[in-house]
Amino acid sequence: MDNTLSHEQLVQIQAHIHAHQHVPGGLMPLLHAIQDDIGYVPESIYPDISKALALSVAEVHGVVTFYHHFRTHPVGKHILQICRAESCQAMGSEKLESEVKARLGVDYHQTTADGSLTVLPVYCLGNCACSPAVMLDDEVYGRMTAEKVSELIGEVCHG
Repeated sequence: MDNTLSHEQLVQIQAHIHAHQHVPGGLMPLLHAIQDDIGYVPESIYPDISKALALSVAEVHGVVTFYHHFRTHPVGKHILQICRAESCQAMGSEKLESEVKARLGVDYHQTTADGSLTVLPVYCLGNCACSPAVMLDDEVYGRMTAEKVSELIGEVCHG
């Protein structure tokens, strides 16, 4: 996928930086706002963030890379997260993830060829009683099988 920012995205990012530059502890809300708007936090904007918040580029990079929630590259229109926590693994998530990745032809952190879906690992969705769990966009689903995941994906990507 293309990692070039559009003029509109740059304007959105600068507006978020301006809105958060004088907020104490504003880095996390700023990063969330940027990712919510454009889907990821581009490394190319770290210098702008660091200057506005009086942080080093290394500090910005450290926060983005420390939290698994933040992404540094564009993602697909939809995001499928497969839980890899112990409860889900005990209930078959490893088999689920290998079947889903094989069906989609992607690995973790990759996007389908049509740009419709990115697959990401997640390390607990808080749905342990219904393992294995996945999250498609912002909705958590439990007791999943590869067939159920395929149905969900079909509903949002083709339905």
